[in-house]
Amino acid sequence: MMALWMHCRSCGDDLRDRVHMLSGLCWDCREQAAKEVRSLWCVVPMHKSNYFFCTNKDDLKGINNKGGLIK
Repeated sequence: MMALWMHCRSCGDDLRDRVHMLSGLCWDCREQAAKEVRSLWCVVPMHKSNYFFCTNKDDLKGINNKGGLIK
C-alpha cells in the first residue's frame, strides 16, 4: 500500500499522521494558531454571579468585586 504524503499549509513540513492530514497543519503550526485564537478571548468570574465571556478589553477593565463596570 502506498503512503500518502501531505505538507503543512503554513511551514511546508511533511505530515505523516492521519490526524494532521485532516487539519492540514503540523503540530507546531496548530499550536501557534490556537494560541492566537485564545489570546482574543477571556472568561472572567463575576462577583457573586456566573462567568462572563469577555472579548473586549475595555469591558474587562471595569469589572471588579466591589464596583462593577466603571466607565
